[in-house]
Amino acid sequence: MAKDDKKEKNDSKPEKLIEEFGVEIARDVKAQKPPKFKTVARTRSNIIFDEKKGFLTVGRNMEERAFLNIAQTKRFMQTVAIATKCHKFIKENLHTSIRGLFYQLKYALGEDIDENIFNEQSESNPLIEDIEASLGVRREDLNLNATRRGVLAGNMKVMDTFGNERIEIDTSKMGRSGWAIPSDVDNDIKFVDVKAKYVLVVEKDAIWQRLNEDGFWKKENCILLSPQGQATRGTRRIIRKFADMGLPVYVFNDGDAWGWYIYWTIKTGSINLAYIGGDIATPEAKFLGITMADLEKYEFLKKMTLKANEVDLKRAQEMLDYPWINRHKEWVGELKQVLKLKQKLEQDTLQGPRLTFVGDYIREKIKEKNWLP
Repeated sequence: MAKDDKKEKNDSKPEKLIEEFGVEIARDVKAQKPPKFKTVARTRSNIIFDEKKGFLTVGRNMEERAFLNIAQTKRFMQTVAIATKCHKFIKENLHTSIRGLFYQLKYALGEDIDENIFNEQSESNPLIEDIEASLGVRREDLNLNATRRGVLAGNMKVMDTFGNERIEIDTSKMGRSGWAIPSDVDNDIKFVDVKAKYVLVVEKDAIWQRLNEDGFWKKENCILLSPQGQATRGTRRIIRKFADMGLPVYVFNDGDAWGWYIYWTIKTGSINLAYIGGDIATPEAKFLGITMADLEKYEFLKKMTLKANEVDLKRAQEMLDYPWINRHKEWVGELKQVLKLKQKLEQDTLQGPRLTFVGDYIREKIKEKNWLP
């Protein structure tokens, strides 16, 4: 499917897109032509940072998958098998995980052929991405889910159509557990009555629980969200949706390699998912996490630092080389300080003076606009 065609068909239903995908292949076969399809090249050389939009995306290069290319025959057949299964899931209005899809297709090609369609899930996962990129859809639109991870609390309601039932969920009344963010936050789900001034993304679940217990989101009228580590696609997508509602997004992470990585995947997207960058990246996000500059402002932190390991230092140096990061002088200064001091800081250290100090720290930073871009 050519790129221009994909742009025109992006608004079509996934079911129809898959059918058109199959029709094009069948047309080649009937015309006695080698069946093939095109997809966006997801090679490193075709990943670009769009300075105007502020996130990682794919370039214009395309790749062709051909059935009669010996090196591609099996992958071509596997891709068609995945598309066929997803079409069936959509028709049946049933969902499964990407692991479930793998097992649906893990069977022999025939009684006399000692060869499975798939032997490992590592074979099927990248082909799902091929279909996403080729059809211009997300895997969630293909009724494929991933493991849920992420939680939030705040003054809003979720209208969730699940099965044959429409459920209204009040995320201000979820107690200590919060509302678990699903893998798919687009299909059959709406966010209404969102009454918040901003979104606070907290890297660690433990700190989210600390703030939730303090009623931080109630006092500050915000959406309190935690990806519980690295942000899944569903979590990054919901953050993007909040930003589209006009809510400022602050990301409260550790001052180390992992915290930085989580922040930048939220802000600019990631290289491996650049083909859906516009759907999951939030360039407007601000880094509210703990920084080396805090050592001078908060005396107690000087006793709370940890030694930066090789991974932290390597990541800091890599970040200095990324054009989407080194364009910010504030980040250049921060990263150079990390390399100089060879230290790092965790957000947990803010519980040192007293447990409720974490909330005071966040309030002060937002009030003073003391964040990194």
